[in-house]
Amino acid sequence: MTDVFKTPKPLAEQAPSALLLLAHGSLAPEAQESTRALARAVEASHGSRVEVAFLRHAGPTAREALGALAEAGHEEVVVVPLLLTAAFHARVDLPKALLDPPGKAPIVAPVLGGPTGVPDGRLVAALRRRLTELDVEFDAVVLAAAGSVDAAASSSVAAMASALGTDLGLPCRAAFASATEPTPGEAVAELRRAGARRIAVASYCFAAGLLFRVTVEAATAAGVVGVSQPLGDAPELVELVLERFHQARDAKV
Repeated sequence: MTDVFKTPKPLAEQAPSALLLLAHGSLAPEAQESTRALARAVEASHGSRVEVAFLRHAGPTAREALGALAEAGHEEVVVVPLLLTAAFHARVDLPKALLDPPGKAPIVAPVLGGPTGVPDGRLVAALRRRLTELDVEFDAVVLAAAGSVDAAASSSVAAMASALGTDLGLPCRAAFASATEPTPGEAVAELRRAGARRIAVASYCFAAGLLFRVTVEAATAAGVVGVSQPLGDAPELVELVLERFHQARDAKV
């Protein structure tokens, strides 16, 4: 009796791991475009699919994006939150947005600002890059963030201001566009009392949303020499996003 060996049918190829950038979202259309520009830059370096979703004010939602990725065959999705502190949005909005996802539950990376509030050197470098692009001389810096009532979040912004100041070799003070103090104008006044004359503002945000506009208006009224653009698709940010992706995926194995 001759045994008949049948060649098994190959299993359907699984699409590679996808990366979902989950941003806060804004009513300002240019903020959404900035997030998509970052996604394109990450995808160019990553080599596989990168999508975006938003917690508020814009679409698609995380659930919609995860559904589209599942339909495309991506069984494994790593969510990288585009958040700079582990405050309310990270603790409440993010888990809520990822609750009961279509398909397999995604892997969620830590926020880009770091879960412990320890400044990441690439964020410092990206902030310095944006300040350099102003092409102006300055002798002090205000690091302007969105703001939060969460004390730990405010402390992490202050730690980033300290790290940026050390990197530049200049005085640097944290300021907030909302929720807490000091405001950008108050931080500028504080630096002036300490002797600074040419003060620049470093925008500690990802995109040019409404709070960025508030910062620009307040800083301009205070007489600063320039306000840097948001981090956007800075190469250092692309590198940090990809590191978060790989670390989260490898930790799951």
